[in-house]
Parts: sequence; structure tokens; C-alpha cells
Amino acid sequence: MGDVIITYETLYELLMREKSRAEIQKLDNDFFNDVIKYIKDKKDILDSQKSKENVFAAKEIERTTKQLESIYRILKELYEKRENKIFTLALLNSRNQSKIDTSLLLAEELKFYENIKDNLNIYRKGILGNILEGKFPVLKEPKVIKSDFKNKILIRFINSVPKFIGSNGFTYGPYEEEDIANLPEDIAKLMIEKGRAEEI
Repeated sequence: MGDVIITYETLYELLMREKSRAEIQKLDNDFFNDVIKYIKDKKDILDSQKSKENVFAAKEIERTTKQLESIYRILKELYEKRENKIFTLALLNSRNQSKIDTSLLLAEELKFYENIKDNLNIYRKGILGNILEGKFPVLKEPKVIKSDFKNKILIRFINSVPKFIGSNGFTYGPYEEEDIANLPEDIAKLMIEKGRAEEI
């Protein structure tokens, strides 16, 4: 897709594309960060409207509130559509060990996919594999699916930062002054300590 500016219209467009096509659709690598910034901007607008005292304020507040609610609905549906497709990809890989193209998954989605696939393989081997060999099912402890959305800090860059590789092996950046990003806690704190960013 490439450098899509997040608006209500583009989010709706992304949802329609995801719903109308069987394959998981390409999103920008910074999609989650861009969405977080967009929602924050909308909330800032709402806060500003609430601080006004005029006859138009109530209508503005109602309009912005409804738009935020619509944005949340779109994001939830978009997430669930992609979630279903990721489950299907993991199931296909587990059943026939076919090579799956994961290049269209975001970093967080790729980890989600790998965890699902690994757990499906554990159960398939432990139950079906053992039964086909005339053995009782034996299950290993499945892996815990960890969420990458926890332990992140939203920061604003006050200096430009070139592309770098984090301690988790993922590539981040480059970031320009005033860019906003939702980064793992250790990386965010390092940026803050070095005077490159500030927490929002």
C-alpha cells in the first residue's frame, strides 16, 4: 500500500478491501503507530471542543464523539477480519506443512501467527500423531501467546533518529522530529534518556 495517511475514509477503505478479498491485505509497517496517532489527534480535538463555551460546541462534541465510535468499530472489524485470515493461514500450514507467504503480516501479526501455528502443531502431533502410531495422546504444554501490545510507551520524537534494530530484532524508524510512535518500553525509555524523544 505505501505511505497511506490515516483518515476515517482510508480506514473504511482498508476495511472494505480486507472484507472483499480472500487474501490478507498489505498494511504499512507503521500502521498501528499511525492509527494510535490518529486516535490521539481525534481525542485532542474532542478535548478542545469540550473546553469551548459556545452554542456550536455541543454539536461539534457529538459529531466528533460519533466519529470516534465509528473509528473504533472499523478498527475492531478490520482486526477481526485479519485475525480470521491469520488463523486460517496457521491452520493450513499445520495441516499440510505448505509454505505460507507471511510477508503481508505486520510484525505483531507474524508473532501471533507463529504462536498459533506452533500450538496447532503441538496438539496435532500429540493427539493425531500418537493415535496413528497406536499410542495414547500425549500433549506437551502449549506455548503461551504473548501480547506485544503490552509494555509499550507512546513517545514523540524531538530529534530525528535513523533506522535501527531493537533488542527484539525488529527494525524501527527512521523517525523525524514530531513523529509519534508506540514502542517497546525498553526502546522508548532509551530514546527518552538520550533526549531523542518525550513520553506522551
